[in-house]
Amino acid sequence: MKKLVLMAAAIVAVSFASCGNKAANAADAAADSIRVADSLAAVAAAAAEAAAQAADSVVADSAAVVAE
Repeated sequence: MKKLVLMAAAIVAVSFASCGNKAANAADAAADSIRVADSLAAVAAAAAEAAAQAADSVVADSAAVVAE
């Protein structure tokens, strides 16, 4: 009987330990999501700027060829 009580107490202790502080974990997850979203937005902005510069150089090259 003592073994069963000890086993039940151990299971309860492990259950409480595995739950952790869900509020702190949620705040960390939200901060990580915001950081990732900001990084993705920065990459998208850089790609759009590079594409715009490439398009501008093609237009300038085409204008030079037409002028000749």
